[in-house]
Amino acid sequence: MRAESTPCTPYAHHPAPIPFAEPWQYELAFPCDPRSPRIARTTLRAILGAHELTELSYRAELLTSELTTNSVQHTKGPAAVRLQWRHPVLRISVWDMSPDLPKPYAPPADPHAEAGRGMAILELVADRWGGCAIGEGAYGPGGKTVWFELGLGA
Repeated sequence: MRAESTPCTPYAHHPAPIPFAEPWQYELAFPCDPRSPRIARTTLRAILGAHELTELSYRAELLTSELTTNSVQHTKGPAAVRLQWRHPVLRISVWDMSPDLPKPYAPPADPHAEAGRGMAILELVADRWGGCAIGEGAYGPGGKTVWFELGLGA
């Protein structure tokens, strides 16, 4: 005897996509691991693609890579990346457990140095950026947040 199959029905309970101009936010926590910046970039690319913001992807990936790499190289604990869309501005923040804010860019003594240009890249590529130290609180370590903004069409 053959069992009768029922046709697959699409899920009727999916929410409607968030309208383009409505705000949204995503956050990715990651460990102090050298693979974390790549994972953050890949996640960021997927989110921006899903929200049809691919024109911001290159700059967002470059700057997120710089900030997450700094977190992994210069701190010992976990970190997080937060993406916030406030039409027409994308703000990306990177939090880590170190309270030390990055130093302003100063050209390296050796022009052939392989490191030390992250803050210059941030200054040149971001539309706006900043950072703040966060004090120790009742809910755990404070650390710092460094953020940047990219405007759509900028």
